[in-house]
Amino acid sequence: MIRLLKILVVLGLVWSTYWYGAGYVLRQGVTKWFAAQTERGWQADFSDIMTSGYPTRHIMTLQNPALADPATGAAWQADWLNMASPAIWPGRQTLAFPATTQLLSYFDQTVALRAEGMVADLHLKPGRNLAVDRMALTSGPWQVDDATGEALAADAIVLSMQSTDQAETYQFNVDAPQFVPGAALRRFVRSSAALPDSFETLGLDMKVRFDRPWDRRALEDRRPQPVAIDLKLAQAKWGALALFAAGQVTVDGNGVPTGELSIKAENWRDMLTIAQGSGAVPEYAIGPTERVLDLLSNMSGNSETLDVNLTLRNGMVKLGPFPLGPAPYIYLR
Repeated sequence: MIRLLKILVVLGLVWSTYWYGAGYVLRQGVTKWFAAQTERGWQADFSDIMTSGYPTRHIMTLQNPALADPATGAAWQADWLNMASPAIWPGRQTLAFPATTQLLSYFDQTVALRAEGMVADLHLKPGRNLAVDRMALTSGPWQVDDATGEALAADAIVLSMQSTDQAETYQFNVDAPQFVPGAALRRFVRSSAALPDSFETLGLDMKVRFDRPWDRRALEDRRPQPVAIDLKLAQAKWGALALFAAGQVTVDGNGVPTGELSIKAENWRDMLTIAQGSGAVPEYAIGPTERVLDLLSNMSGNSETLDVNLTLRNGMVKLGPFPLGPAPYIYLR
């Protein structure tokens, strides 16, 4: 019995030494990473760092963290950030965000995010490059406010990115139940009594191949760039309005997409009315646009449903046989 107690005491001392040693290494790693970003010209700072979680986890709490990349114009700050991982393997990180306001900026545009139970899971593959195996962001009720008021909100959100057995290819999924559009858009459709306050469905299912894996170089060097996109389904349903898209697109080294997307829009006339009210389609273009869409919908056999192909080729976009203009560039900054 005494021998067993001695063994347990020795094991406890060994584990405690490992826990405190690993905690120190993790803490130094975070501190050095922030310092390295500052040397690169970022704003990267926090007011304090604390470690807890003994004996099974390492939990680091950063007070008042702030990050800003002048090259991309992106910035974020919050009251605190919790970073937790199993003591045995720090490559499975769980980041917990505060329910208080987080500020997100893109150059001179700033929005305020408030989210309940917002958690990000980051699973890394063993190795020096720390390649991403899985990333996921989940949250309870959330709301984004801009200078005009409430911009977006939903009861929850699930964003996920999962590596696949194909090299440099990742599965992406998005689900935002009870998504509420911003006050500005709701003002444009206030005359439509048929539209509820929130979307019934808003989701995305796609697979993307990049030019290199997502790993530590995505922060230290440049973002991996998409080279092939397989959009299995993007869908949005808001009352009687429904929009679906699917297709495959390749992207060249200059960010120019080539491919074809199948678009289905139910009650497209109401969508056009909303676009007119929001200013997305100018008044002088409403008549010609409606005539073209009416022709395309009649070709599909249902005048209230638009079922067409969006073609991207040679840097241009065509809706059915009609040219729309230059294709958008696809490039991650």
